[in-house]
Amino acid sequence: MAWQRQLQKLPKTASDLVAQLGLQSAYPAEKLQQQPDFPLRAPQSFLNKIQPGNPSDPLLQQILPLAKEKAQQAGFSTDPVGDLEAQKNPALLHKYHGRALLLLTGQCAIHCRYCFRQHYDYGQTQPTQIQQALAQIKADNSLREIILSGGDPLVLSNRRLAYYLEQLGEIKHLQRLRIHSRLPVVLPERIDSGLLHLLERSPLPVSLVIHANHAQEIDKQSQKALQALRQAGVWLFNQAVLLRGVNADIEAQMALAEALAKAQVVPYYLHLLDKVQGAAHFEVTETEALALMQALQQRLPGYLVPKLVKEIAGLPYKQRVL
Repeated sequence: MAWQRQLQKLPKTASDLVAQLGLQSAYPAEKLQQQPDFPLRAPQSFLNKIQPGNPSDPLLQQILPLAKEKAQQAGFSTDPVGDLEAQKNPALLHKYHGRALLLLTGQCAIHCRYCFRQHYDYGQTQPTQIQQALAQIKADNSLREIILSGGDPLVLSNRRLAYYLEQLGEIKHLQRLRIHSRLPVVLPERIDSGLLHLLERSPLPVSLVIHANHAQEIDKQSQKALQALRQAGVWLFNQAVLLRGVNADIEAQMALAEALAKAQVVPYYLHLLDKVQGAAHFEVTETEALALMQALQQRLPGYLVPKLVKEIAGLPYKQRVL
């Protein structure tokens, strides 16, 4: 399949990507990480949306490994949202009442440089742990919703996804299934007929939370994929992260809201940056974020204004900032 071939043909190093985009003078070798612990990863469908010759491109900023990621910053850690404390086993995180995350894979189609799980140890997330997690879900009658996460669950084959959906559909106390995935945006070819058929026939109602930070990410291919998901009966929401150099201005936020509206995706959350080690250069202060959101409220109808939130490790909910 085309989407699987894309995942096999990724740029190897930051210098490869810089050369591909004609940006060698803007990003000499000393500004880059050539072999970062969290390696460069982005499919061609996403790279095609980056403007060649533009060193400030907002999509490029999200994926390019920079040397300054190595700088240590006070308050930034490898587990900023308390995932380790919430582990029931390596494949199951239970933070919030009535819902839990099932981590089906550690693989993603793209490595975002601000990813809060970039240091998470997925080494033990094996089929045996997932089976154990399914048993734990079945035994916990307080759970109403399961969120498929990772990594990105849609990098799995349709066959494997069908198995997990069938297993979850047999658990009587579950009422909803949610999927968190960046693939409809970064690799829209993944939304194939087999996946659509699978989601349409799911025993549980399905919502899908995509992750787009900038309007440039939602091109015609992504719009087509999102339309197909809607036609399959999937509810669509977006969560974004507020990132300096990417979307921390009123024009970018308005354009993103309008692009989501055109694609009939509900703007859901705008997250303050999770303070993960290596991402300090993306941080936008809460004061700046509040001013931006207030400006956004003046320009857009309420249903296109996302909730500004932050996650604090140990709290049983995301904290609403505005």
